[in-house]
Amino acid sequence: MDQLQSAMHALAQWLSLHPQVEIWYTTVVRFVLLLLAVMILGRAVRSLLTIPHTPEIWGQLSLPNGSSIPLTHWENIIGRAKSADVCLNYPSVSRQHAALCRGEGETWTLYDLDSKGGTAVNGEKVEAAQEVKLGDTISLGGVPLVFLPQTVAEREEILKQRQAERPATMWPSFLWLTLFQVLTCLQLMTAEELPAMVPLCFLVLTGVMWLYFAALRIGRCVGFEMETIAFFLSTLSLSITASSAPGSVVKQLLAIILGLGLFLVLGLFLRDLGRVQHIRWLMAAAAIGLLGITLVIGSRKYGAVNWISFGGMSFQPSEIAKICYIFAGSATLERLFRKRNLTLFIVLTGVCIGLLGLMSDFGTAAIFFVTFLVIAYLRSGDFATLSLICGAAVFGAGIIVKFKPYILSRFASWGHAWEAASTTGYQQTRTMSAAASGGLLGMGAGNGWLHNIPAADTDLVFGMLCEEWGLIIAFLVVGAVITLAFFAARACRVGRSSFYTIAACAAGALLVFQTCLNVFGSVDLLPLTGVTLPFISNGGSAMLSSWGLLAYLKAMDTRENASFAIRRRAGDRVTETSRRMAAPVTEFERKEEAPDEED
Repeated sequence: MDQLQSAMHALAQWLSLHPQVEIWYTTVVRFVLLLLAVMILGRAVRSLLTIPHTPEIWGQLSLPNGSSIPLTHWENIIGRAKSADVCLNYPSVSRQHAALCRGEGETWTLYDLDSKGGTAVNGEKVEAAQEVKLGDTISLGGVPLVFLPQTVAEREEILKQRQAERPATMWPSFLWLTLFQVLTCLQLMTAEELPAMVPLCFLVLTGVMWLYFAALRIGRCVGFEMETIAFFLSTLSLSITASSAPGSVVKQLLAIILGLGLFLVLGLFLRDLGRVQHIRWLMAAAAIGLLGITLVIGSRKYGAVNWISFGGMSFQPSEIAKICYIFAGSATLERLFRKRNLTLFIVLTGVCIGLLGLMSDFGTAAIFFVTFLVIAYLRSGDFATLSLICGAAVFGAGIIVKFKPYILSRFASWGHAWEAASTTGYQQTRTMSAAASGGLLGMGAGNGWLHNIPAADTDLVFGMLCEEWGLIIAFLVVGAVITLAFFAARACRVGRSSFYTIAACAAGALLVFQTCLNVFGSVDLLPLTGVTLPFISNGGSAMLSSWGLLAYLKAMDTRENASFAIRRRAGDRVTETSRRMAAPVTEFERKEEAPDEED
């Protein structure tokens, strides 16, 4: 370490004697880094947005006319409504007549949804729920349906289509990202004299990235677009931390590694929905507990009581509470049959937002509320109820402002920061000035001055991005976050369970809304609420939260071998589940094809 520090000191002295080297390197590397950023993100974004998703088929229902309708989810609503997963255009069938759900043990259960025409399995009326097996006859309002597996030919055809949709090969992007990291580290070293831990941290980040890639490739995982985006953004975060607070670069690297670990653990845990359902209320209690502990023993920072300090380190529990909140708010379709679940979720939301209000953390409270609206709509689809809730929220905000008028002083400069450039608009005006000085390509990592302003690498980090990396890369960062949310919204059409759909859409909406608050707040288009930019801002708890939320998006990716959160397809041909189903399927087909002995 001492030898490395001496070498870096010698390099700094040599550059001071040859200033033209730094100027020429910075001039050239800005163009190279921009080109690499476009190549890294372009490949990942294009793969996420352009590859079609062929639905997985888990069985089929044979209609009286001989045709069949595939079951493309683990949870299927059957009814006359066009929005139903299995649409039956028969007058005797209710709009939402029944639900056919697959359990982790590959058992299927039929639920009657208070239909008028009634539901029966093999002639026996279903009162609430009834297990069904392959070959059973399901009657909905007198319409007989036969529950059948896929034929071998259909299964092979679907597998061929899904294998053709393999994600883009991402190892070239990892190579370009490695070069990006090397050039960024060199740029920081030429811009200022840094401690030896900075290049070591970049080296460790590169090694962790390739170790992750190699480990998952050995497990035949081929989808790395989300991780490519996350590693790219984390590299920028490490650079900004090295530029603004070199002493914190080790903490930020540790946060990235721990975040990656949380991403893996949570993703693997989400494989088993039965296990997930068992701890939903534990996660709800964790969300309330994290916020409650912060309110009791937390310290005030930037006007909000949202930090807990111990051992010389600060931690923001509300960031981890976001992960727990989404986990508790998501639910499988079977859970959604019980209306009281939404009521309990509303209570959970009220408690969380109330605690955040007492902490004066209104930015995070707004994030929780928007996430609640997304989850509540996906769980109920009831615009009227959501409208009433929004009205009540506005009324509650008005009451708070009336009894606590000092809150308005925090937003006093919103919309006219330049008129209060030396007081309440100090941070916003400096951020906009720094962003303008960066231009399209930026001044180069380590060459900015905004890091001298308080909260420059957290709440105002978008200004640092624009100043040191340029407006183009800053917009690429925002576009990458939006791409993750767009992928979640697009992939939900082929989601296996409503739990994955709700969690992924909520996580995507949270990331986008938080990005908007950070970006627009720093340039005075919205009030400066003190929220971080996902994956970019300096801070361990914020980095952990970003990687944890990414796990919900990863669990939504059902492309062939694209996600470690989805059980593998054995031999790249059939899933482990399909293989276990192969025996009963083959036996059923053999019975169908066997000649009648009496003939």
